Amino acid sequence: MNPNQPQPPQYPYSPSAPGAPPNPPYQPPQPPGPPPQQTPPSPSGGRQPVGYDQYGNPLYAQPPEQPQFVHFSRSIEPMEPEVSPHIMQRHEESKSKYPHLNLTKGEYVIRAVKRHPIGILKIWAIAGVLILAFMALMVGFFMNGNSTLNAVADTSTFAMIGSGILIGLTILVVLGALVATYVYNNNRFYLTNESVVQEIQTSLFSKNEQTVSLVNIEDASYKQAGIIQTFFNYGTIRLSTEGDETTYTFSYVANPKAHIATLNNAVEAFKNGRPVD
Repeated sequence: MNPNQPQPPQYPYSPSAPGAPPNPPYQPPQPPGPPPQQTPPSPSGGRQPVGYDQYGNPLYAQPPEQPQFVHFSRSIEPMEPEVSPHIMQRHEESKSKYPHLNLTKGEYVIRAVKRHPIGILKIWAIAGVLILAFMALMVGFFMNGNSTLNAVADTSTFAMIGSGILIGLTILVVLGALVATYVYNNNRFYLTNESVVQEIQTSLFSKNEQTVSLVNIEDASYKQAGIIQTFFNYGTIRLSTEGDETTYTFSYVANPKAHIATLNNAVEAFKNGRPVD
């Protein structure tokens, strides 16, 4: 041990003395002169410069930005929107009157559009013409006669066979007209306070349904072509949607102008957040 090196001071300590402080840790003496200055932290955070500008200032690479997340919380069972008693009353009336429609809570039918009766008149007019044509053919066949058939069978037997054929053809025509009437009447168009529902029946066992929200309807128009449609006041209504530009048509609509006016008012009210009535 160098005798010239300063020794740490010693303090008396006695284990028997209660509460006596221990010897403090040894600190070497500071050299004479001002204390050394500590280097401030670099503004670059210890990063190496990637280059220098024209004035010699270092340039550092921009660190990648950390993605920011926004967390939302919602209840497991979202709250149902409040519906006024008046709207619920109209909703229940529509459900009882149109049980086949899938109406959401608060949705009710504003208009139920059916086809014009003139379409049924056309169906039965065609059926009547076919029956008359069959009868005319059978009468003409009997009037002209056929010597070969007369030689084979007597007149009464041949008449019974011809009458049976005529009755069978008439029954087939009537059944076809009944099926056509059923298909015609089952094509319907419904306007609710939220959407447009079109039921399409193409045959006795083929039916589909199309539903379009009022917010997706871009254009609604109608068309009446010819003297007959104008005189009997029926025509075709047409709807076009946004995005996929799908067009929906419904023909033989009675008073199409009034239905399109109601539809346009409902679409405008729905898009602007006003009550649809």
